[in-house]
Amino acid sequence: MNETLKILETRRSCRDFKPDMITEEELDAILRAGTYAATGMGKQSPMIIAVTDKKLRDEIVEENRRIGGWGEGFDPFYGAPVILIVLANKAVVTHVYDGSLVMGNLMNAAESLGVASIWIHRAKEEFESDFGKNLLKRLGIEGDWEGIGHCALGYAASPAKPAAPRREGWIVRI
Repeated sequence: MNETLKILETRRSCRDFKPDMITEEELDAILRAGTYAATGMGKQSPMIIAVTDKKLRDEIVEENRRIGGWGEGFDPFYGAPVILIVLANKAVVTHVYDGSLVMGNLMNAAESLGVASIWIHRAKEEFESDFGKNLLKRLGIEGDWEGIGHCALGYAASPAKPAAPRREGWIVRI
């Protein structure tokens, strides 16, 4: 099996990260892969915000925890030291699909480099809230953006579980 197909079959979401920061080279390669995701009509509607600053990371974690309704102290990012936030321009009709493909590229690129990942939801709600709007303002980002997802990155603290067997009827050939 070629390496790309192997990555696609073996990547699993990580829910137990080490606190160690990934290397700058790994982060750059993962981000670059995200920018090469297919986008509708080639409009490149998404944007990626790479968060490695612990203070900002913790603010995002707290907002996401609040939106998710979890108790004080819960980390919905499982301790991952890096958060990649994927937003997409609402003016582009394919923006949600475009951002979703970026998320896939980010996670598969990370896996290919030995970096664990997980897609964390609630980005839409996060960037519709005052918190998200103020964060974009603080970062000098203007426009009408929708939160698509957070790609949490880091090194796995425990081994990934094997894939579940594929369900019957997944593929229909005609």
